[in-house]
Amino acid sequence: MAAFGGSEQSLPGAQTPGVLPYGMARLAKLAFDGGDLKPVWQGLYDRFVGGQNEAASLMDLATIEELSGNAAGALACQKAALERGHLFRSPAATAAPALRLLAFAAPGDIGANTPLEFMLEGSDIALDTLYVLPGRPISVPRGSYDLAIVAAGESEANQPVLAAIEATAALAVPLLNNPARVRRLSRQGVAALFHDTTGVLAAPVERLGRDALAEAAHFPFIVRPVDSHAGRGLARIADTAALAAYLGARGEQDFFTAPFVDYRSADGRFRKYRIAFIDGVPFACHMAIADQWMIYYLNAGMSESAEKRAEEARFMRDFEADFARRHETALATIAQRIGLDYFAIDCGEMPDGRLVLFEADIAMIVHAMDPPDLFPYKAPQMRKVFDAFRTMLFARAGSAR
Repeated sequence: MAAFGGSEQSLPGAQTPGVLPYGMARLAKLAFDGGDLKPVWQGLYDRFVGGQNEAASLMDLATIEELSGNAAGALACQKAALERGHLFRSPAATAAPALRLLAFAAPGDIGANTPLEFMLEGSDIALDTLYVLPGRPISVPRGSYDLAIVAAGESEANQPVLAAIEATAALAVPLLNNPARVRRLSRQGVAALFHDTTGVLAAPVERLGRDALAEAAHFPFIVRPVDSHAGRGLARIADTAALAAYLGARGEQDFFTAPFVDYRSADGRFRKYRIAFIDGVPFACHMAIADQWMIYYLNAGMSESAEKRAEEARFMRDFEADFARRHETALATIAQRIGLDYFAIDCGEMPDGRLVLFEADIAMIVHAMDPPDLFPYKAPQMRKVFDAFRTMLFARAGSAR
């Protein structure tokens, strides 16, 4: 993919969107279901070589490369796409959309931005995504959109993009997810926001360079490279030998550390919850149950355990009357202090009843791709989440008219 070339273009607001042939949601679903992406890749490549919709075809190719595990190829392909255009239209479900939404995004992998396609797939909302590059003007022509939203999630790499959005002159449409508030959601920033909150445990986070980390001695603690997600480089360090081994295996220069929090339940298992906040209201998105502390939904064995799935189904069914009620004050405080129109958190529960907050961001994956035969309770719950998101968008757009 690195062979793709092209001259850089400006970032005019009137740029005609490149219509994505597939889009992230459709391609991710195909990969999630074990489909063969090779013929899709070939078809997109043929379109690109034939000069058809070059930028959009390249953007879809970048998604396939990432889904196939080729991160470097994905970024190279995306760079080539952005050399040809910066505005992309996701496949529309209706010819005449009821609302036109513009998302401000940052270059990067799938986790760099709010996965809006997953939330809007099949809806009557038209989504255009504008990739923002620092130093380039952002211009949105009046009458082109009903609403705009910041999709670029917090990361060190995204800080210049968020700053550029923040510095943009007043838009002709309402802007959701204030970029200044998104910028506060670093791991350090989130911990600082809730260090004094009753009912919420947010372990203090410290940023250390390699030399300072090598001298750390407050065992046990967890460590991860700055800007890493999905468990990449995450480890629990128990002693100096483990620390030396960790540093020997990592090439990064900067790391986040935090005290290890033992949040296992009375049965010895760890439970981690993903909760989306839409207009201040919390919604259950998933629950992962595992025997180890480092839980991610795909490593928790949920597909292999009917017992775990039954517990997740109960969590979703009873969320408002049980989990959300028990943590009502904590969840309300989280919504108020973060103060965004849409965001999500990963959290757990301490044995003493406190909510332990691991992370908060706008770019966490929220989807409805799980097979309905194994997860029959998921689709109705995610439909509730997506409908609430749609309702919020229309309310925000309507209030400005």
